[in-house]
Amino acid sequence: MAKAEQVLLLEPSTELKFKGPFTDVVTTCLKLNNPTEKSVCFKVKTTAPRRYCVRPNSGVIDGKSSVSVSVMLQPFDYDPNEKSKHKFMVQSMFAPPDCSDMEAVWKEAKPEDLMDSKLRCAFELPLENERSHDVDTNKIIPSTATKTESSVSKPLSSVLEDTEVKKLQDDCKRLQTEVQRLERENKQLKEEDGVRMRKMPHTSSLAPTSATVVKDEGLTPRLLALAVLFFIIGVIIGKLVL
Repeated sequence: MAKAEQVLLLEPSTELKFKGPFTDVVTTCLKLNNPTEKSVCFKVKTTAPRRYCVRPNSGVIDGKSSVSVSVMLQPFDYDPNEKSKHKFMVQSMFAPPDCSDMEAVWKEAKPEDLMDSKLRCAFELPLENERSHDVDTNKIIPSTATKTESSVSKPLSSVLEDTEVKKLQDDCKRLQTEVQRLERENKQLKEEDGVRMRKMPHTSSLAPTSATVVKDEGLTPRLLALAVLFFIIGVIIGKLVL
């Protein structure tokens, strides 16, 4: 007697593809569609039960319904020169009125009531250029960002440094000019005091006072110069610290 034709529609219909790398569990999906009005029992079998985990591996599909079966390939050492000989078979039959004990249902099923479809397994690795492209993309994006940041930060820092240096140079020039001016004024005051002292030799009582005035007038510009010098040096040090 001829075997009954499979009523379930399988997606995919002939081949289960597993895409590596296979260092971890790889899962593919098998969809079982029941186009009939009746409920259909199904069971999924494989020639390598230790290599695969199937959920659900059996059940009942109502009329005009479908079930998605997850087929999980366990990790293994992939050899591209070795062709896969693993196969799957989807076995089915129309569900009897009582499906409470599925194990008994399958044991009591007649061979002519059973329908089946076979699928082969195919293992695929990602193309070498795809993997290298992903690696290159991951390398290029951070390096590009780093170059962009450095190209922006370098001009800004150089401009800020040039501006600060120019300001410090201007401050030093002004300081030098001020010190030279104070030295000239101090020298001029000393000369004037010397002429004044020579013109008044007979006034002994006024001599100490005049000498004191000379010392005070000579020291005042010098103290002022030192004060200005310390102030500007403080400003320079403050800018360098900031």
